Amino acid sequence: MDVRSTPSYLYWLFCQFELITCSYLMEPWEKVLFYSFNLAMLGLLLYTTYVCVAFHASSAFQLLCSFLGNPRENALSVVK
Repeated sequence: MDVRSTPSYLYWLFCQFELITCSYLMEPWEKVLFYSFNLAMLGLLLYTTYVCVAFHASSAFQLLCSFLGNPRENALSVVK
């Protein structure tokens, strides 16, 4: 993909997004609210995904280490 065509491709994607969501019919203040809400939800989704994936990866790594014979913590501390 050519670097010079990237802005036009991004503009084309934005136009497709407006057509799919019918946001091209909205007034400017409605677009601001709509896009702000969508960006906030996307941000929350990405943050939650980042936190959950990090937690699950850490748990899986600890479980793998305990299976390989290198327990990081005592079994009694897990029960407590």
